[in-house]
Amino acid sequence: MAFHVRLLSRRIFDQTLRGHKSSNACIHTTAVLDKHYNPKFRKERWQKTYKIDKPDYDKLRRESNMTMEELRSHTKKTGQPPPRTFKEKDLTISASGTIFEPYVPPEGDGRSSLLSGEGTKQKFTEFEKKGKSYMQTRKIRQFDEDFNVKTFPDIADAIYKEANFCLNDIKANEEKLHELVSEKAYPELTWNFNLKTVKWDFIESLEPPRVVHVRTLDMLSKDNVYGQVTVRFHTRQTLAVYDRFGRLMYGSENMVRDVLDYVVFEKHLSNEYGIWRIHGKIVPSWLPSTQPVYRTLRKPNFPEVKDEKSDKETSEAVAVAQS
Repeated sequence: MAFHVRLLSRRIFDQTLRGHKSSNACIHTTAVLDKHYNPKFRKERWQKTYKIDKPDYDKLRRESNMTMEELRSHTKKTGQPPPRTFKEKDLTISASGTIFEPYVPPEGDGRSSLLSGEGTKQKFTEFEKKGKSYMQTRKIRQFDEDFNVKTFPDIADAIYKEANFCLNDIKANEEKLHELVSEKAYPELTWNFNLKTVKWDFIESLEPPRVVHVRTLDMLSKDNVYGQVTVRFHTRQTLAVYDRFGRLMYGSENMVRDVLDYVVFEKHLSNEYGIWRIHGKIVPSWLPSTQPVYRTLRKPNFPEVKDEKSDKETSEAVAVAQS
């Protein structure tokens, strides 16, 4: 008599074997043990299981209610380092953080004629500043041999137009803007343009762009040199800014305006792969104020205020009329 028994554990197997010792039965068993039949890859099978520490969602609430002494003892008990306050600032060496020796535009620039007294005075003051700009130009040529004051306005004009056209779609042209604009000018150029639509267009140049100011400065070491060139643009442009509801906030797409800009271009001269980028803009103090921005706001619901005196007067007037 043969019994084919499938046992699930060694304990059941032993109990069954003791019960059949007296009989002459032949027992054929197939025991399924907890141990894997193949000892290979034991480590890999063990690594399949991963114990996860359950998050303590109440920890932040408990720590917020602790006093300083309790928090200090708690951090010592858990082995956590004490909290530290870091006052670090972002530092980039690809661009300087300021405009050094900014150009001071003469008053009435773009409006006075060369034959007038103001125009002659402007030319004389520009001639005085050309001496230092000429020396700084020679220093830039030590790092950039192709730099030329006569041909640079054409390069600056292309950068100026392309950067302004990229403002029509900032999200799509974000990487391109970083190539055309320095780290200092990028937040200034794109500030408060979130959820807004910008429509900018270039019409024509009233005067050809020209270089009016050249300066260099070394920072941290004499080998780390930055060059800044101020270019004067006198152009005709159109600009319109719409809010997220599609309502006009500033300017107009149909109104062409004369624009006088003094744009500063910067290059990290010590960097072999440095390029000229827009670094800032100089706004003269004598420039007239710009058009105010029209904002769309939600009208608040004020509670109705009832005047007791007016109610009494109306009730008396009604009573007199009825009598």
